[in-house]
Amino acid sequence: MEGCKFHTDVPANTPSHGELVEGGTHKTVTSTVLETASGLLQSFAPLHQIHEYLCAFHFYSNDMTRQVEAHHYCAHVNEDVRQCLIYDSGEASARLIGVEYVISERLFDACHFLNHSLFFSLRPPGLPEEEKKYWHSHNYEVKSGQLVMPMPSLTPSSVVKSAEKLALEKLVPTYGKTWHLWQVDKGDTLPMGPAQLMMSFTGDHQVKSSLLLNRDQRLGVDTEKKRIERQDIPSHQPHPGADHWQEGADGKEGTAWQVKMEPTKFKRANPTL
Repeated sequence: MEGCKFHTDVPANTPSHGELVEGGTHKTVTSTVLETASGLLQSFAPLHQIHEYLCAFHFYSNDMTRQVEAHHYCAHVNEDVRQCLIYDSGEASARLIGVEYVISERLFDACHFLNHSLFFSLRPPGLPEEEKKYWHSHNYEVKSGQLVMPMPSLTPSSVVKSAEKLALEKLVPTYGKTWHLWQVDKGDTLPMGPAQLMMSFTGDHQVKSSLLLNRDQRLGVDTEKKRIERQDIPSHQPHPGADHWQEGADGKEGTAWQVKMEPTKFKRANPTL
């Protein structure tokens, strides 16, 4: 008898806004009741720390033709570290597709930070060079207007502009490490395969205009207008160790780092220890 198969060759416009995801069944009344009870009885302290909602775009580190709209729900660990859950939309039915860690320049590279800072106190050593290839910069995302903070449609534009500017100015000199677990752009109806390293755009004419226009129309934002409004936000020169795809893997043009599964030696636990 042939076993069950998961089909991944389905259209990329799989459900993401309230429709039933293929392969799953509607929640039963029992499940809904249990969820409600758990919500009243259990603590969700980590989730309650989420205070910021950002929307931008990612691409697979080895394939810029594969671009994904990413909705980030972020919490501050401290002044230098944020951690974000990434969904494919801002709807209640959104799928959790990845995670992103955001760190300040002082944690990414202490020497680079000191070159741009007037403060000369003790600094952490920064990331190892080998680690930096996993990280991308945020300068262009902010300055281009692509990174936005979605707000209710009735929010006054002056409030949106002011709140965004205060928050996003702090993001300009930061770096992100992003993993996507669910390749929704392929039409996968479940998270399939290994986590994939994602990057952010660093220049004009990289993001697909149709993707940008679709996002702007749905969320009621104007990327080009935001670009103009943010002209007075100081630019930041990203560290050359970030955005590795621009120079290629180990400097080899036309190559990039990405995750692939491979067999490794298995170590068994010693129950006597």
